[in-house]
Formats: sequence, C-alpha cells, structure tokens
Amino acid sequence: MPSLPQDISRPAFAITVDGTALPVDIALRVMSICVDEDVGLPCMFAIDVAGGEPENGTAWIDDSTFPIGAAVEIGMGYGDSLQNVISAEITGLEPSFVRGGWPALTVRGHDRSHRLLRGRKTRSFVQQKDSDIASTIAAEAGLKADGPNTEVVHDYVLQANQTNMEFLRERAAQIEYEIVIEGKILYFRPVQNAQDATLTLTLEDDLLEFYPRLSTMRQFGEIELRGWSAKDKKEIVAHFNSDDEIAKMGATDTGAAIAGKAFGAAAVLIPDTPVFTQAEADQLARARFNRAALDLVSGDGVCTGRTDLHPGRVITIDGIGTRFSGRYYVASASHRYSQHDAYQTHFVVRRNGA
Repeated sequence: MPSLPQDISRPAFAITVDGTALPVDIALRVMSICVDEDVGLPCMFAIDVAGGEPENGTAWIDDSTFPIGAAVEIGMGYGDSLQNVISAEITGLEPSFVRGGWPALTVRGHDRSHRLLRGRKTRSFVQQKDSDIASTIAAEAGLKADGPNTEVVHDYVLQANQTNMEFLRERAAQIEYEIVIEGKILYFRPVQNAQDATLTLTLEDDLLEFYPRLSTMRQFGEIELRGWSAKDKKEIVAHFNSDDEIAKMGATDTGAAIAGKAFGAAAVLIPDTPVFTQAEADQLARARFNRAALDLVSGDGVCTGRTDLHPGRVITIDGIGTRFSGRYYVASASHRYSQHDAYQTHFVVRRNGA
C-alpha cells in the first residue's frame, strides 16, 4: 500500500468531551497528546494543556471542561483528514505548578475496559464457554461482546478474588485470544496474526525507525499436554506441532524449523494440567504452541503518524531484507502528537517466521 497522501507537515487533532468539541481557546493550549493502545492492557490517553497565565489565578484548575467520567473522542491526522484513534473516559486530572513558570494540566483517561478493573470477585461459571463468560462480563460493564463461539464447554471455571479484567485476560491467554475494546464493544477473539495486512511501511515512505530481534530461545517443535479426567477416570493427552501452526504469516521458515535445524529437535511437556475434556486439552496445547511461536521475531519502531495502525492488526514491513521483511502482528501502538515533534506512531510487533 502507498504511504499516506496527506501533507505530513500539517499534523492535526480533534478532541470532543461528551460530544462537544473543545473550546478554541483551550484547544490552542494543547501542548501534546499521547494515545497508548495495547492488546494486553487497557488503552489510555494523556492530554497536556497549558494552564492560564499565573496572574489570572487558579480558576482554570476548576474549569468544567474536563469532568471526571466524561466521554472523550480523540481524532488525529493531517489537515482536515482526521480519524478517531480512541474512545475513552476521563479518569484523572493532574495539574502541575512551577514557581516562575506557567502551570499545566494533564488530563488522563482510559478506554472502557477500565471498568473491568473496578473491584474483585469470587464466583464460579458452570457449563459455560469462554465466549459466554466474556459476554457476561462485558454486559456487567455496560459493553457489548463480539467474537466467535469458543465451542469448548467448561464444566467449572472459578474467578478467584480477581478483577474482571484479570480473570478475562487469564481466560484469553489460555486459548490464545485477545481482548480489544472499540467504543462500547468488547472483542473477545483469537489473536489476529492470520489476517491480511492492512498497511505497508517502508523506509522510503512512512517508516522512520525499526529494530527487529530474532530469538530461538523459546522455540520448540512439539508440545504435549497431559491431564486427568476425574469424570472418566482416564488420562488426557494432547499433541501439537509446527505442522498444525495457525498462521505462518507468509514466512519461509517457522521458529520451530529454524531452531530445529540449528540446535536439533525439541519438545515441551506440560504435565498435570487441570483439564476436564480432550477438547479443552487440545485447545490449551494449540494456544500454548502458537503463543510461543509468535515470539520468534519481535520488534519496535516509529513511523509517521498513522491513524490506521492499531494493536490486533497485521501490517507489512518491507525493504529490510528477506529475513525480516514480511507481515507482523501489532501488539501495541502509541500515537503521539506534540507542537514540536508533529505526529508520530510508535509500535511493537511480533512475527512467527523468518
């Protein structure tokens, strides 16, 4: 895909609070904006606003522009072409004061997944699938769940003095799922590294820096999971190997093949795992293998601000040699705007082949 057609010398932003655009005098005092997105953490934003002149007192601190709990939409881009990068709620205000200098205010907020961090619960889910559990938890936070049916019905699942976020992420990690919040929708879905790339970055276009790292330390060719069915009084065994890998992301060699050729075949045994059915064991073994495989190549980089670069998507990085060029799964992205450094996107990516 070609680089952005916009004039990158004209970075711009738009902020609304409870559906109302910021007053012009406050928008002109915005010094920087940072939107951090991560498939493993609640997404958050920080807006730095210059305070009023010192001689005008502290009335700006108590201004009603940024009420706690207000819904915030932040758009970024260039000129008049702006795209929303986060829908969130204000969760904190941090004024700063320096003698002889101008005061400032940092407005902080999180996407609606922060509601899943409020309080801890101990409860059980009986005869439910993980997708059912996700729907229940989403509804409790005023969100709508979306995602595929996880199929495996669990006899009994315990949420043991955990926040809803801790518990749901634990369930997601078990089956190599990700949790993404967009507006008021909670997506509980498989890690999306099997998807097509949504954009391409090269050093000739938008890519400014990229630092990939290839490591075979966690790569193995086979995983075996062993458990015990108390109901059927028999052992449960699940096998999974690189032939069954979910997605190879267009790479020539998988991590298992690279490590096996260099150091010999290796297998991992997971003993005494509390599983109740063969289907559950197969699901866990598959997830554990693919999670390790996706750690073969990791990297972090910086590009010209891209409003279409988000966690949970696949991008192509090209023009950096045969081994490291190709598709990458985006694990996190940080959209940063400032009056001095324009608009840039920092990102972390992962890849399971080379």
